Amino acid sequence: MKSLVRWGATLGLVGSTLLGSFFTANLGALALPEEEITERLQAIPVFTITDGRGAPLVQTVTLPPNNQATSQESQTVDVARVFMSQQDANTFLADLKSKDPNLGNSVQISPVSLAEVYELEKNSRSQQEDLDFALIPKQEQVRLAQPLWEAQITEWERQNPNEKPRSKEFQGVPLFAAKAGPGQGYLTIQLQNGEQSIPFFFDKSLLQEMVDRYKQQQPNQASSVVIEVVPLEGLISTLQREDNPDLQKITLMPSRESLQFLRSLRSNSNGSN
Repeated sequence: MKSLVRWGATLGLVGSTLLGSFFTANLGALALPEEEITERLQAIPVFTITDGRGAPLVQTVTLPPNNQATSQESQTVDVARVFMSQQDANTFLADLKSKDPNLGNSVQISPVSLAEVYELEKNSRSQQEDLDFALIPKQEQVRLAQPLWEAQITEWERQNPNEKPRSKEFQGVPLFAAKAGPGQGYLTIQLQNGEQSIPFFFDKSLLQEMVDRYKQQQPNQASSVVIEVVPLEGLISTLQREDNPDLQKITLMPSRESLQFLRSLRSNSNGSN
């Protein structure tokens, strides 16, 4: 499922999901500075289709009325695909070459940081350009996110019976995190600098490995572990808008495929020195 990146308009349920669950209630800090948001996104590789000059391949699409914040009419926008998976980008390019060899052979896959996409999207909004970026998640992760999202929506609606019903279809790029214990605080990891960080995983299997280790170390808390999912787009919007200091503890954890890609980059870099 494609997700048009419009960070500021995608918060929805995510604010209450995140901010209602963090174990520190001491507010007072400002929303994260833009440079800190960019820093969190810097370590996540994504893959775009570009021409020989490095310009993204753009497709014109028509958005249905219910995707618009202020209009009931359909809107035509230019969209550049941004793949979370290099394998998915390779598949798309191979299909493009098969269907349109002239176009397919004139473009290439270009890895960039998610931070670069974030900056491009911000610049596009500020300059009022009609270019959106479609983040394309790994479909296996969306499939794993769907039942978790349905359960979260059902529980949210139970607790908020007077609120407008939310969609039970997961939209966006899924991020997985785990909570445990009597207070249902997020599980943390220790960074190299000794600080505790709250990891949000693009790959559910990597989170599951962390959960399994926690259950071995804390068997009396094993039954309290809960895995939840939030959209990447909503998390970024939360970082931009909310003042909970625990948001500063969040670290985005690349997928297994992305980790392999980053290792290959380092290996190639070391080999060329």
